[in-house]
Formats: sequence, structure tokens, C-alpha cells
Amino acid sequence: MLRIGVVVGLLFAAAAAVAQTPDPTLFSLMQRWGNVEYQMQGDARMKAFEDLANEADALARNQPDNPHVLTAQGVVLASYAKAKGGLGALDLAKRARTALEKAIAIDPQGENGSAYVTLGALYQHAPGWPIAFGDSDKARELLRKAVDIRPDGIDTNFYYAQYLEDEGEHAQALDYAQRAVAGQARADRSSDEALRQQAERWLAEHR
Repeated sequence: MLRIGVVVGLLFAAAAAVAQTPDPTLFSLMQRWGNVEYQMQGDARMKAFEDLANEADALARNQPDNPHVLTAQGVVLASYAKAKGGLGALDLAKRARTALEKAIAIDPQGENGSAYVTLGALYQHAPGWPIAFGDSDKARELLRKAVDIRPDGIDTNFYYAQYLEDEGEHAQALDYAQRAVAGQARADRSSDEALRQQAERWLAEHR
């Protein structure tokens, strides 16, 4: 299965959706998010996610109509929910969905597809009704939209490949994983290269 490290069975692909903005406060927040997401472990990681979520929520309260801020909030809340897991993560997941849907309503391109990636993964991995809002068809629609917006993205192709593999569409998953490997890394996204390496390993195992 296509996964980043311990992401098996978790709710979403937040790593793909760092908000694109020159705002130094938001940039700092998302840089720290990347460190927590990829480098930290255990209780320290959970505390760091809690602090990041509080900071992101405060930014969103101050700038409730800023799609960059709302996307960042959604990413942070999604990652925190992923780390927390279980039913206790559902409120975080719902709040992430709300933030991302509002960001997309304001900016239909969804941060150049990034908001669609995280939102699609939320719908893919969250439990379905009546527990939560998980919906495989909605996940496909959102993840496909992300690919349409940024067809050369490593993240957009990687997470669509992940979805297709989970749906049993193995041949198509291989195709999009190959597109992820050949994709264009963004200069300020270390997560893109991590995803490219993950896709390369997955392809090597399944060829």
C-alpha cells in the first residue's frame, strides 16, 4: 500500500497541503508543522500538534476569510487528528473539513490543489455515516480535482495513487505513482521529495 511511514490506516494526507503564502507568521507555522509531522515522536509530538492547532485556530479567528490561513488550519487539524487517532480524533477531523471547505469556497483553486488533497484524504479515511463523514466517491472527486488543477504535482499524484490502490485499482495506482515520481517538486516543500521517495519504493515493490 502507498503510505508515508506510519500513515497506514490514518485519516488523511496533510503533508501535501502546506498553505502557499508569503506571510512570515504562517510560513513559520507551517515550517514547524513539517518538523512535527516528519521528525517528532511520542508525547512531545502530540503536545507540539496541540500547540500548533491552537496557533492555527487563533490565526483563523483573526483572519476568517483568508484561504491561506484556512488551508493551513485544515492541514494542522488534520495532522493532529491523524496523530491522535480513534474516535477522539473525529472532532478534529470535522473541524479540518470545515476549514478546508471554507478555503475552497473562497478560493476555488484550493491553494493550487493543496486543499483538495487534504480534504479528499479526509473523506477517504474518515469513518462513514453515522459515525462521521467518510465517503469514497467524494474522496475520488476531490483527489481527482487536485490532479486536474496541478497535474505535475508529486503530492496530487501520490495521494490519488494511494486512493486508487486502496480501491483495488492497482494498474491505475501504478500509473499515478509513476507520475508522482516524475512530478515537479516545489521549492519550499520538503514533503514533496519525501513523497517522491515513498512512491519510488512502492513502485520498486510492485513492478
